[in-house]
Amino acid sequence: MSETGAADWRPSASLEVLRLRADLLARIRDWFAERGVWEVETPALSAAATTDPQIHSFATRYAGPGAGRAGRTLYLHTSPEFAMKRLLAAGSGSIYQVCKVFRAAEAGSRHNPEFTLVEWYRVGWDHLRLMEEVAALVAALVGPRCLLGPSERLTYREAFQRHAGIDPDQATVPEWRACAARHGIQFSAAEPAREAESWADLLLSQVVTPGLGQGRISFVHDFPAAQASLARVRPDTPPVAERFEAFLDGMELANGFHELTDPVEQRRRFVRDQQHRAAAGDLAIPTDERLLAALEAGLPACAGVALGFDRLVMVAAGVRRIAAVLAFPVDRA
Repeated sequence: MSETGAADWRPSASLEVLRLRADLLARIRDWFAERGVWEVETPALSAAATTDPQIHSFATRYAGPGAGRAGRTLYLHTSPEFAMKRLLAAGSGSIYQVCKVFRAAEAGSRHNPEFTLVEWYRVGWDHLRLMEEVAALVAALVGPRCLLGPSERLTYREAFQRHAGIDPDQATVPEWRACAARHGIQFSAAEPAREAESWADLLLSQVVTPGLGQGRISFVHDFPAAQASLARVRPDTPPVAERFEAFLDGMELANGFHELTDPVEQRRRFVRDQQHRAAAGDLAIPTDERLLAALEAGLPACAGVALGFDRLVMVAAGVRRIAAVLAFPVDRA
């Protein structure tokens, strides 16, 4: 056996943390059971995948019965969202799922290509009410180990104004660039020109996010309409997406939507995503026609959220690297 093999057979997380992980999973299931939200399971493999240009799916070939001579491409899900919405359209009522999901090209101190999501949907709720439940669940799980103050809510605009000193609704590209320089972000004069949205993404990750969730859960909501993803857009001035992200210890924990139910608008967004993928030189991803059929049949008004379970364990365990809460991360898998 090689020297490396002799060293890396052991789990990267301590047994104490792995027991904590198991305890938190059990408490999550108890928490939802007490509230009448039932657990579901959906396939990890599917014929379609997310079209989001920022998320890359793992693909594999199925060569079994019904696959044809050339086989059939299937994708590991990056979220159980599409399948869970099909259950909602079929009349399931409020549901949750704890599952492994997979995203290619994601690895680092807070990312592993295979990770655990807790995703749930509340029928008849909006994103504002769902934020309250996210705060209650997180406090119930990590509160005994971490003293948390009352949660805070900031609009996307307020978060930038408070933590970066810039108004994202009004800033010009030169102003974004100056803001980045003021906060010590290094860039070359020869760097390709960035659009305002690209500067906003950079400042959000490098400047705004580290200041969020310090001793309490921070919710950022009312994102720009261009970042609506699968959320509804409210016709404010300017229009805003009815979605939120939750942060704790300067780290994103959850991403939630007041869910889009309009199949025509959803198809339009899928087409736009495919156009962006093509412009970036990425492969086209099959559009989930079954999801669109479910929306046409009638997705009930609902709000949904995906919470990164591994990051929640990081907070509860007081560690800074995701490998410290996983038995075997990708480099030991």
